[in-house]
Amino acid sequence: MKRFVIFILAAAFLLALVYIYREYVLDQLTVLYRILADREEIKRVVIGFGPMGPAVFILIQILQVLLAPIPGEATGFIGGFLFGSLKGFIYSSIGLTLGSCLNFGVGRLLGKRYVRKAIPEKKLNWFDAFVRHQGAIVVFICFLIPGFPKDLLSLFLGVTSIPFKVFIAMAGIGRIPGTLMLSIQGAFLFEKQYGLLLGMLCVSALLVIVAYRYRERLYRWIERLNDGS
Repeated sequence: MKRFVIFILAAAFLLALVYIYREYVLDQLTVLYRILADREEIKRVVIGFGPMGPAVFILIQILQVLLAPIPGEATGFIGGFLFGSLKGFIYSSIGLTLGSCLNFGVGRLLGKRYVRKAIPEKKLNWFDAFVRHQGAIVVFICFLIPGFPKDLLSLFLGVTSIPFKVFIAMAGIGRIPGTLMLSIQGAFLFEKQYGLLLGMLCVSALLVIVAYRYRERLYRWIERLNDGS
């Protein structure tokens, strides 16, 4: 009870500060949102920090997962362009995994009551069906599917009984294929290997199109896999 009262008081204090400085907060959020939604702006910001660029890029990846309306992997392309395929992949993976962990933590801290307000009921029920039995395998496959709402999934998984260390493994490893491919594409662009870049873009586009075209079959297959576990 005491911890709950402290939490309520702290939340009320933070809300009061936000209300008092609402115009400043709104201005800063608007600027941040614009940066996260614009690849060229992200590149300009990261380059401007010089040696601190990698740390700034990782922070941007974390914020992408938490705030931006586009998948966080999208900025992996910029990581490959700025830092090379290997370093870009590493920095992107660190940022995306940390962002996913924060989403997971929010879900676990605030509980199902608050998570239900953040996720549409239809998607929440659908996610719930995935983790009824041995959901770790199912969720891992979801992280591999291009275009799957991984950020919402991370938020919801915080409500489930999946252990945190299992979630980290799923989120970290599951994002590797897409993040690596985007980092390589960015590196090809920097090195002006346009033929290889075009080939990678075609492969990526094909994978996304196939995944989207047969998404319902993929989802049903995952559900059957889950039911058979």
